[in-house]
Amino acid sequence: MIKIYTDGSCIGNPGRGGWAAIILNEGKKTKIKGSKKETTNNQMELLAPINALKKIPKGSKVQIFTDSKYVKSGITEWIHNWKKNGWKTANKKEVSNKDLWTELDLLNNEFEISWNWVKAHSTDDLNNEVDLLAKNATNL
Repeated sequence: MIKIYTDGSCIGNPGRGGWAAIILNEGKKTKIKGSKKETTNNQMELLAPINALKKIPKGSKVQIFTDSKYVKSGITEWIHNWKKNGWKTANKKEVSNKDLWTELDLLNNEFEISWNWVKAHSTDDLNNEVDLLAKNATNL
């Protein structure tokens, strides 16, 4: 089982952003991160699991830990209605970040993923570590 901790950060919203992930696979810890000059916090939160999933073998069993209810609820609940309604929200508006959601949805279907929400800035050491990585990535 591969475990992935993800986080996104933004200085200003929109503003300079960073994303990060910690991948735990067979006792090996891999850290990845990236940044974007003009972005939103939600985009950074989505890019973290997208980029992490691209780094592991397709078909893997994965546990993803995120402190973003936007990401967890979006990929496990909301996305079903968005797709059914032609990528429109319940208010008939276009889904924000549709490009990232469609990419995450495709990746989500290539793995056996358990999505887990963790409380931010709490007792989970790996969530705190990935939070710091994402914050530092905003300066890349």
